[in-house]
This record gives sequence, C-alpha cells and structure tokens, in this order.
Amino acid sequence: MPPRSDTEPKSSTTIEALERRNELILQCAGEGIYGLDRDGLTTFVNPAAAQMLGWSAEELIGKPQHAIIHHTRSDGSEYQREACPIYSAFKDGEVHRVDDEVFWRKDGTSLPVEYVSTPIRDEKGQLAGAVVTFNDISERKRQEEALRGALAEVQQLKEQLEAENTYLREEIQGSHNFEEIIGKSDSLAKTKHRIEQVAATDATVLVLGETGVGKELVARAVHNLSKRSKRPLVKVNCASLPSTLIESELFGHEKGAFTGASARRIGRFELAHGGTIFLDEVGELPLALQAKLLRVIQEGELERLGGSRTIEVDVRIVAATNRDLAKAVWAGDFRDDLYYRLNVFPVEVPPLRDRRDDIPQLVAHFVAKLSAKLAKPIEHVPNNVQAALQRYDWPGNVRELENVIERAMILTTDATLRVDEALEIRPTSPALTSEHRTLDDVEREHIVSVLEQTEWRMEGDRGAAVILGLHPNTLRSRMKKLGISKKTGAT
Repeated sequence: MPPRSDTEPKSSTTIEALERRNELILQCAGEGIYGLDRDGLTTFVNPAAAQMLGWSAEELIGKPQHAIIHHTRSDGSEYQREACPIYSAFKDGEVHRVDDEVFWRKDGTSLPVEYVSTPIRDEKGQLAGAVVTFNDISERKRQEEALRGALAEVQQLKEQLEAENTYLREEIQGSHNFEEIIGKSDSLAKTKHRIEQVAATDATVLVLGETGVGKELVARAVHNLSKRSKRPLVKVNCASLPSTLIESELFGHEKGAFTGASARRIGRFELAHGGTIFLDEVGELPLALQAKLLRVIQEGELERLGGSRTIEVDVRIVAATNRDLAKAVWAGDFRDDLYYRLNVFPVEVPPLRDRRDDIPQLVAHFVAKLSAKLAKPIEHVPNNVQAALQRYDWPGNVRELENVIERAMILTTDATLRVDEALEIRPTSPALTSEHRTLDDVEREHIVSVLEQTEWRMEGDRGAAVILGLHPNTLRSRMKKLGISKKTGAT
C-alpha cells in the first residue's frame, strides 16, 4: 500500500492519540504549566503547577487566573491586570519572559517565580489565549541572598581593613612620647605590677594620673601583654575633638547622616573590634555620649550615626583621665553608672616628682632617641645637669622632660648637654616646700613663668603648651582652675 501523503487529513483516532500524548507530556512536566483563554480564565492546569500553588486544578479551571494567583506584587502593592505580561501575550502576540515576580499560593504565602507567557492562536490565526510555564526560584533567591550577605561581609571586612591601614599609617606618622616604660623606682614598679595583673584579662582598665605621666604608654602595655595584642590598639582623645564630631568618631556614621557626611565611615569602636580601644581624657565626654558609651560597654553593640542597624563589637576598653571622676560624678558632670563600669581596675601612674630616681634613666633614653632624630650626638650629661633636673618639680611630667631635653639638644653646640637655656632650673626653695605652699601654688607660679617667657602665646611651636608638654585645651583648663589670666597674671 502506498504511503500516506502529509497533505491527507489525519484520522480522528490519530488526533485523539496526539492529544492524549500531549496531555500526558503536560501532566508529567516538572515545570508549572497552565493555559488561559482570551478572557484570562484558566483552561487547564498541570499537576506541577497545582502542587506549587496549593490549589487543585478544579479550583482554578474556569477562574480568572490573575485575580487568584497574580494579584499582588512582592512589595504588597496591587498588580493591575492591564500591566500583567501574561495578559499582554494574547494582546500583542509576543512572547513575554519575566525572571523575578511572585505568584500567590492558596494559603496566602507568595512563591517567587520566573515565567514565560506564550500566545496561542486558533485555526484562523487569531489570538485565543496564552500558555504560561513557570518555575519556583526560591532556591535561587536563597542563593542570591546568601551571596549578597557574603559580599556585604566581604565589603565590611574590606572597609575595616582599609580603615585599620589608614589608622596605622597615621600612628606611624605620629610621634609618641616614649616607646617603653622607663624606670625602676618603687612607685613605678607598683604600676607595672598592676599592669601585669590585669593585662591577661578582658577587664576594663581606668588609668589615672596627671597630664604627661604616660597614661597612653600604660594602655599600650596592657594591650601588648593581652591576648588581643595581634589586633589593633585604637586611641581616641575625647578632649581634642569638638563635641559635634565625637559621636561620629567613636561610633561611625552613614552616608548623609549630617552635612558633609558624603560617605559611610567606620567608627573607632568598629575599627577596634577584637582589639583594644584607648579612651584618653574620658572625663571630657559630653553627658549625652556617656550614655551611648555605657551601652557599648554593657551590651557590646552600637549603631552608627544616622543608621538603624545594630552592630556587635568585641572591644576591650582602657580609659584614662587626669580628673577626679568621683568628684565629677558628685558634681553631676559624669554618670555614676559609667564611672563604676570604667573603674573596674584602676591603675595609677605616679607623677615624675614622685619618682625622681628614674630621671637619669629617662634622660639617657631621650638623649639616645633624639640624637638620631636631630642628627646631633650627645656624649656627656654633666652631674650638675642631672642634679638640677632631679630637683625640678616637673608639673608637665615625663612629656615636659622630653620637651626640655629636645630643646636643650637643639641649643647645645657640642657633645655636652646643657639645660640652663632650655629651662630655668631652680633648686627647691624653703618657701616652695613650706607647708604654707600648696601644689596649686607651685603649678600656678610655673605656668605664669612660662606664659611670660612666651609673651602669653599658648599655641604653636613656641607656645606655652608645647613648653609645658600640655594640650592647649588642657592648659586653658588649668589656667581657669588656677585663676590665671593675661590681665591679672596669677590671681
């Protein structure tokens, strides 16, 4: 029998067989598939679609598909039928592909999907509806979210590393008063012992002492002897920053948090994560910031200025002050709860006048250090110079001593150190040690003397603050406390 021509009409039996085979394919397909007529009513639903959506085929067939499973966007806003790409397919005859929308299940939850809406034409070529195939992309969304989280973590680590590198460059470029604790006096030995006792713990340390005694050096020693020594020691001088900037400096800020905040910035607490933060002159913190600092100490978390995300930090706190914080608490200038949190383990650093036996060793250290810096070797420090330095009361402590040695070396024209032009060294007079003279009297007299020598210039290379080894703000505070003004001198 000759073969049947392709142009011959298929028998009804053959057509039915093809329909059954096609229906079987639709039933077995792993993708969700459903059909729509020109009115948007569902004409068929395969089992995969019914299972993913939680509806039975009977509940969907003959019903408006958009109103049941595609009525709302992922953000909760209404999805108008006129804007639906599925309906567009049997209006414009084009295939529409969407890779990120949601269908809604029977239980009211959303299902993230990607879908293709393909137009269907009747035997006359007229648009008759559409067939939609879709896939559940929940796993893809989870992977994308995990990737975003990983990238955000990498970005945060990158920002922290960049901030650490910037901070360390600033530290290298900056100058330190001295590089190690110098001296063997009994009073200094007690301080070293306290450092050894607390360093191995994570306890908060409060370093107490006058300006210039080396409180930062104690903080460095505590950090270097601790298990955090491989992480940064980050320092903040709470008195040197305007009150408007301290919060941003400590806790960071988000872009646009305030005028001039053109980019996000990591604060010093985040920078010190895993390490130690040194809060110098902590007694100068404004009351409003004291509450936020207390939260970091108590809960180990903070929020950047202008941000809402809580950031956890693991930081060991070493604070320092030359103020009597107990008196500040009584006066209402310092929170008592913060004071008790900071004063877990106090370490007192003795003033230089209480460890005069250490002065020769300190002089030798500074001479060796500054010889390299100034390219001016000093081979001899006369005994009368050493004795004069030991007699002096050093209101600026070790910092003042270093400044005096540096000025003396600049003025020295040979290999012998002389200090008479660098500092007016006077033996302690009976009047000065009289029980009728207080420490404030001695300090007042010395500050006025230096101010008169500088013609009352407080700042700059030749200002009184540099000579005294004090920060200009600290000098002004001392002057106010001691009643010193240019008009009246010492009042």
